[in-house]
Amino acid sequence: MPVEELRYDKMVEDALRGVVRDALEFAATQGLPGDHHFYVTFRTHFPGVAIPGHLTARHPDEMTIVLQHQFWDLSVEEEKFCVTLSFSGKPERLIIPFAAVSGFADPSAKFGLQFQAIPYDDDEDEDEEPEFEAPAAENPDTPPKDAPKDGNDGKVVTLDRFRKK
Repeated sequence: MPVEELRYDKMVEDALRGVVRDALEFAATQGLPGDHHFYVTFRTHFPGVAIPGHLTARHPDEMTIVLQHQFWDLSVEEEKFCVTLSFSGKPERLIIPFAAVSGFADPSAKFGLQFQAIPYDDDEDEDEEPEFEAPAAENPDTPPKDAPKDGNDGKVVTLDRFRKK
């Protein structure tokens, strides 16, 4: 029987995605204390991502969302999280698998993570619109602001030097 290779790079990325999950779980149950806020970048065509078609059209590859003052119904599961955000004054429900996340940052803590793209089957029908749940939020406030101009002041952890070439 051949010896299986230990994939430490995959183990580390899985553990760091757990950090993202834990931070989002904290925000879902306790709210965001002080100046904490999250930027979450994800691949819009990754399997399991469910966002409205007009957002996919504007962000065909990646999209960054901001979780700060105006987000609703944040729920976190083992493999994905769901949140309602306002886009042009209209509440929209987003479903994002953790495997689709390519970046996470909390600028107030000067903390950030970047993830390598997890491969997925490109043969899936990309013309098919993902399903998404209509939010039940009433009278949402103004939509979240775009990323601030000083968003690059955090530390970014990359795993490239540990990867097998």
